[in-house]
Amino acid sequence: MVVMGKVVAAQGLQGWLKIQVFTEYLDSLLDYTSWYLGDETTWQALQVIEANVHGKVLIAKLQGITDRTAAERYKGRLVGIPRDWLPPEKEGEYYWSDLIGLSVQNLEGHAFGTVDSLLETGANDVLVVKAASGETLIPFIASVIRQVDLQNRTIRVDWQADYLK
Repeated sequence: MVVMGKVVAAQGLQGWLKIQVFTEYLDSLLDYTSWYLGDETTWQALQVIEANVHGKVLIAKLQGITDRTAAERYKGRLVGIPRDWLPPEKEGEYYWSDLIGLSVQNLEGHAFGTVDSLLETGANDVLVVKAASGETLIPFIASVIRQVDLQNRTIRVDWQADYLK
């Protein structure tokens, strides 16, 4: 499964869900007629009855969720789709979900930690790298990201250790 978003709340009284989307485009999930809701290990397939962009979130009516009480049970669940439903990446492109959990080190071998999440800033995406010592923000741009090795689960960056804070 590739995580595409998260249920953040119930919407209204008729079982609609409010979805925070983790995709590049807010309407990317609208391309799929079924979504999987779960917790990274257990997933439940639900047919999308209706879904729309609503401000900075999606609101969705899914099969079998008929009232607010039922919708509230899904709060906090992840929204995913099977990996084979996604188009293949182009050379040098990565799905954000592939980058989460990769270890990050600079060209001198300094380990920054692991990718916890990514931010979209408008100008460029930013890796949020967490370690016991804190959080480091590293721009995901060609001049900084030197190698992404999905097989060995590492990212090598041209970023100095004194840029930590």
